[in-house]
Amino acid sequence: MLWRNSNSSLPALSFADPVAASLTDTLLLVARIFLGVIFVHYGYGKLLNIAGYGASFPARGIPAWLAYVAVPIEFFGGVALILGLATRYVAILMTVFVIVATAISHRYWEFTDAARRGAQEGNFYKNLTMLGGFALLFVTGAGRFSLDGWLRKR
Repeated sequence: MLWRNSNSSLPALSFADPVAASLTDTLLLVARIFLGVIFVHYGYGKLLNIAGYGASFPARGIPAWLAYVAVPIEFFGGVALILGLATRYVAILMTVFVIVATAISHRYWEFTDAARRGAQEGNFYKNLTMLGGFALLFVTGAGRFSLDGWLRKR
């Protein structure tokens, strides 16, 4: 059969290989949008009140001024992911951001209240999932439907 790929790890299911190959750039765009939207959504609200958001930092053991670093990274990093601009560098930056945010804000094991613990545990594992997405974007790049792709052509 023409659609079978003898190089596939599982030749019986190799029909997925050409489908994946034909949708690579589209799916990279969708993945970037899905990853970026959460950072734009939550970052935008913080961007409108960085000082207020920073006021919560000392209670978590970090100086309030770091909000002026973290919030722009969160918001503009999300925008850059969606646009596919400097994607590999943004993936590295957002990896660091998410690791730090997770370590500071989502230590679910410290909560005794079951509801709060469950919410923080969900956020912790959501962040692990996002780290996987960043790793994939670092390896694959942004794809053709991105500013990186457009700039590469120029």
